[in-house]
Amino acid sequence: MSVTVIVPDIGGAEGAEVVEIFVAVGDVIEVEQSLIVVESDKASMEIPATVAGKVIELRVALGDALSEGDAVLVVETEAAEAPSEDEANSADESANPAVAVETHSAEGAAKEESQDASDVASKTLEPTDTQTVVEQSASAISSSVPSGPAASKNAAQTKTDADVYAGPAVRKLAREFGIDLLEVVGSGRRGRILKEDLQAFTRENLRKSSNAATGTAVPLVPEVDFSQFGEVTIEQRSRLDQMTATNMSRSWLNVPHVTQFEGADITDLEDFRKSMKQEAERLGNKLTPMPFVLKACAVALAAHPKMKSSLAAAGKELVYKQYCHIGMAVDTPAGLVVPVIRDVDKKGIWQLAEEIRDMAGRAREKKLTPAQMQGGVFTISSLGGIGGEGFTPIVNTPEVAILGLSRAEIKPVWDGESFQPRQVLPLSLSYDHRVVNGGDAGRFLTDLAALLSDVRRIIL
Repeated sequence: MSVTVIVPDIGGAEGAEVVEIFVAVGDVIEVEQSLIVVESDKASMEIPATVAGKVIELRVALGDALSEGDAVLVVETEAAEAPSEDEANSADESANPAVAVETHSAEGAAKEESQDASDVASKTLEPTDTQTVVEQSASAISSSVPSGPAASKNAAQTKTDADVYAGPAVRKLAREFGIDLLEVVGSGRRGRILKEDLQAFTRENLRKSSNAATGTAVPLVPEVDFSQFGEVTIEQRSRLDQMTATNMSRSWLNVPHVTQFEGADITDLEDFRKSMKQEAERLGNKLTPMPFVLKACAVALAAHPKMKSSLAAAGKELVYKQYCHIGMAVDTPAGLVVPVIRDVDKKGIWQLAEEIRDMAGRAREKKLTPAQMQGGVFTISSLGGIGGEGFTPIVNTPEVAILGLSRAEIKPVWDGESFQPRQVLPLSLSYDHRVVNGGDAGRFLTDLAALLSDVRRIIL
């Protein structure tokens, strides 16, 4: 019996690119064996085998764009008795949605081919094709299909959102951009609308706005042929880099950013952390300053709930979140990713330290799932290990604030009688000024610095 292995639920990712293929025709595979690796906008995921057997057909190639339900390969499995078509379909739908059983019947193939032809005919017929159809079947067409501009007008009036072929992730992105999917032409199989189609649609609209010279559109940077000045090397950017650039541009253009700075005295925190080194080694863990920063942020966010809210209904409503999931920016060879640590307020320092290490490892190995990068209410971006005295991070919308950490240094601090050497951690808080005022941010930063200066406050 031949079984088609398809792409399972990959967290709503659409058009994930095939970057690695681990098997070939003729290979014998086992259940849960990795077959391919697909890369979405922010993560790489391995697609495992759901059945064991011999690979008889490979239906993907490097560079293909896959979504949930697309075929990966066909496997010949051993079966004592071939099930009927009805039994196979029933088992496919109820027992294992990631496997489709092929019947290979000539009648079924003919029926599917006929249906596909009918679908293609109905979907590709344009008003300009009316004359051709009339010549072929004048009596049938003349009474039911209008020609010329009237056909286009009627088609536009009768087409609804139900006619749009797009996945949940694409529909969500379209809502965020305010794009009417009825106006977008899909480039995927059978006219499926991909994220790239939304990007192309947006670029075209921006170009038209720029050409209109209204003075309100953002002018595009002209292309320059740098090779005229000397030798150059061109390298294709990863999808992750491209998506990060798009997200940062969107946030910068839509959010009025303000950044406030503060210094937290973490001398006592560092003394305590270093005193726990032996216990950390005994537990097989590593205690960095980040778990303390996460926990302090959770406490400060609980005291200042506006800092973890989000705008909704075109700015007319403010959504207050009763959970505390905090994103942690991680620099990887493929680009910047932000895994989210969930329920930070409910976890202890040791558990947070373990999750930070696990998430950072997954990020660098490109094994984060889309679900592990969603749901954050606040983001922390740390450059402490790299250097610098401060920076202005860009808000990770729809969040309203982001905290930047720079390199801690020993500085002289006046204690009322003399200067004392203290270790000071620079904090940079960028926020959406539509939601957060300077007073809100100032009070939040003051409380956060106090929590980091005396970690005993975290348990109060």
